[in-house]
Amino acid sequence: MRRCTAVALAAAALLALPAAAQTSGLGLLNSILGGQQGGSASPAAALGSLLGGTQPTATAAPANDLMTLLSQADGTIDETREIEIGRQLAAVLLGSKPLHADAALQRYVNQLGRWISLQSARPLLPWTFGVLDDPGFNAFAAPGGFVFVTRGLVDRVDEAELAGILAHEITHVTERHHLQALRSKARAGLATQLLGSQIRTSNAVGSLVSQQMLALGRNLYFSGLDQSDEFEADRQGVALAARSGFDPYGLPGVLQQLRSAAPDNPLFALSLSTHPPAQQRLDLLEQAMGRRLDALAGKPVVRIEQRLAQPKR
Repeated sequence: MRRCTAVALAAAALLALPAAAQTSGLGLLNSILGGQQGGSASPAAALGSLLGGTQPTATAAPANDLMTLLSQADGTIDETREIEIGRQLAAVLLGSKPLHADAALQRYVNQLGRWISLQSARPLLPWTFGVLDDPGFNAFAAPGGFVFVTRGLVDRVDEAELAGILAHEITHVTERHHLQALRSKARAGLATQLLGSQIRTSNAVGSLVSQQMLALGRNLYFSGLDQSDEFEADRQGVALAARSGFDPYGLPGVLQQLRSAAPDNPLFALSLSTHPPAQQRLDLLEQAMGRRLDALAGKPVVRIEQRLAQPKR
């Protein structure tokens, strides 16, 4: 019961997020992607400079155009639109939780994530990684190459485990899992709301669609993806981490932590509620991996604080 309460409280907090916070989150994300730096070294500006300051950005598409694409059963969403959808969903996350202020940690996670993404099926996406200032144990991804991990997660894992988590989230993006889930939710929900309303003006319809877009994103992050998508991200994530030079048993190590977490621990509640049981994930990974990756295991354990303490080159 306490676990359900913790998840409900977290969901309520985000669902009640004021429009101003959502707007500032989107502005923060744009700052990160564009590397715009003001007079002070804010976390957003710092991360923008770490990302190179020249991330390619697509012209923002109106929310109603994006929702129309999502609602069409046979509509094609090109990469430009996929990135824009991801940008809007990432803004929801950034509006809820600020970026962690440690620029060195942001740099490290971006370097690690970008290296792994280069070994993925979609290396040319404008991959963006960030650490949210949240004590919970969680990770999120959005279409188009946006990946976030929480400070609470980073504090509890070593480098191989973090690589496994990032590879798992990168796989969600490369396989377009979130887009598929959004399309399903959009087709089910948007048409019902529009047909049931008395709205007739284009501006009012656009406002409703924009609200629906944000609601879809919030709902997705608190309901989770299909279990089959999570299992696929586990399998491919382990292989991607190994291909990137990391111990393939990093992700299983994280799953063991989740298996040991108390169900009523509020720091793990959201992650546990939006993913299949950790033991089931471990069992399926063992079936898929067998002993085939043992030769790649056993690399020295590197703590993240060790990496951050190394002198810059």
